[in-house]
Amino acid sequence: MQPETVVSEDYADLARIARQIRRDIIIMTTAAGSGHPGGSLSSADILAALYWRVLRIDPQNPYDPDRDRFVLSKGHCSPALYAALAERGFFPREWLTSFRKLHSPLQGHPDMKKLPGVEMSTGALGQGFSTAVGMALAARVDGKDYRVYALLGDGECQTGQVWEAAMSAAHYRLDNLVAIVDRNGLQIDGPTEQVMALEPLPDKWRSFGWHTLVIDGHSFPEILGAFEEARRTKGRPTAIIARTIKGRGVSFMENVVDWHGVAPNQEQRDRALAELGGEV
Repeated sequence: MQPETVVSEDYADLARIARQIRRDIIIMTTAAGSGHPGGSLSSADILAALYWRVLRIDPQNPYDPDRDRFVLSKGHCSPALYAALAERGFFPREWLTSFRKLHSPLQGHPDMKKLPGVEMSTGALGQGFSTAVGMALAARVDGKDYRVYALLGDGECQTGQVWEAAMSAAHYRLDNLVAIVDRNGLQIDGPTEQVMALEPLPDKWRSFGWHTLVIDGHSFPEILGAFEEARRTKGRPTAIIARTIKGRGVSFMENVVDWHGVAPNQEQRDRALAELGGEV
């Protein structure tokens, strides 16, 4: 099922923000000499839409009990989250240069104890999504109206824990929960369909009782339309299968599995930043 598309909006601001997130991903991973640029780049548009148009949050009050929650279940793509949080004002942009440094709050995987705006310490695939289900259930128990969004990798959907959590969310009819699958088709060992086939992935989510949408994960109208449809959907959670390109925005990284977990060198950094615009 295709979502209704949001129209008559200007997306230039979101495109600019997503481009800055991508630039920061390249800068951070190059400086650290490690990290996961491919899946971070593929999720930049989704994060821009969430943090600037969807989430009810206040960077000046990051622990507001009524805030919406976002969980980066694919925690290895922390550079994208850190770039979004810094751009949104949760912490100074200067902190980005400390990514993966010893004692830095910007660890390789997000740590909720060290950085404002991080809702859950993630990295073990499947656990972040399970926590998001718990957060959504807690909102109902506490009589709160906040919403919970979880971003999963498609390779992450090969873990059994994801489907246990999906089954629980449907059982409890958690219509305040949205799962977004970054469906870029590649994981560390190669194409997902060769490592452990996922298709028909939308049908799997539907069979678990989820309202399921398939979108272009780089189209802001489709992304925002899906989030709006999820908000209107009552009685069951929503899964958004966002078809994306791993390494999106950097020509020599796009759809190349080797960039799953390898940082650019200085020459590659400069090439990537030149493509993304602005100062190299």
